Amino acid sequence: MTGPEAEGPAGREGPGAPADEQRLAAALGARLRAADDALTVPPGLWERVRAVPDPVPRRPVAGRPAVLAGLTAVVVAAVALGSWLLARPHGPVPPAGAKPVTITVYNTERDCQGPRTPDCALRVAKDPHARYAAPDNRAGAVWHGDRLTASCAVEGTPVRDEDGRSSARWYRVRGPHGLSGWLPGVRTRDAARVPDCV
Repeated sequence: MTGPEAEGPAGREGPGAPADEQRLAAALGARLRAADDALTVPPGLWERVRAVPDPVPRRPVAGRPAVLAGLTAVVVAAVALGSWLLARPHGPVPPAGAKPVTITVYNTERDCQGPRTPDCALRVAKDPHARYAAPDNRAGAVWHGDRLTASCAVEGTPVRDEDGRSSARWYRVRGPHGLSGWLPGVRTRDAARVPDCV
């Protein structure tokens, strides 16, 4: 067979193909050597490369010890404050000399202002800064008309009642049977005299 059909799998013809490849490789090598020999280095290149100045030595920054001392003081103060906040018992506390105030629980739903059923219970939370309805943020339950002792108040997560009233104020409360936690401000109407926690 002649023509393209006679070519082997790599497009070569017959047994002389390796010799042709060697001849082409030798010719390519010769051309590359000739091109390399034709290259010339521009006059003065090596002198310019050797003349690059040494890097400029770094001067110490004026006042560096004072800056480091200031940063160290800030870090120590932050660690001390964080440790105090974590170690103090029960989080925020009432100001010194503050007397507890009795407050009354208020449920805006008229149908729940009488019955003490689970459907009408209002939550007392463990953490005023967490989501009020989170499953793990429940310290207990209270009902409309319950009287609680409030020691102080903080600003926390805003809570909206069924009438659309919203408040971010929370009261640290105690109640019967060892109840202790935080009551959202929308669940009472008579807590104006409760001091802020410190």
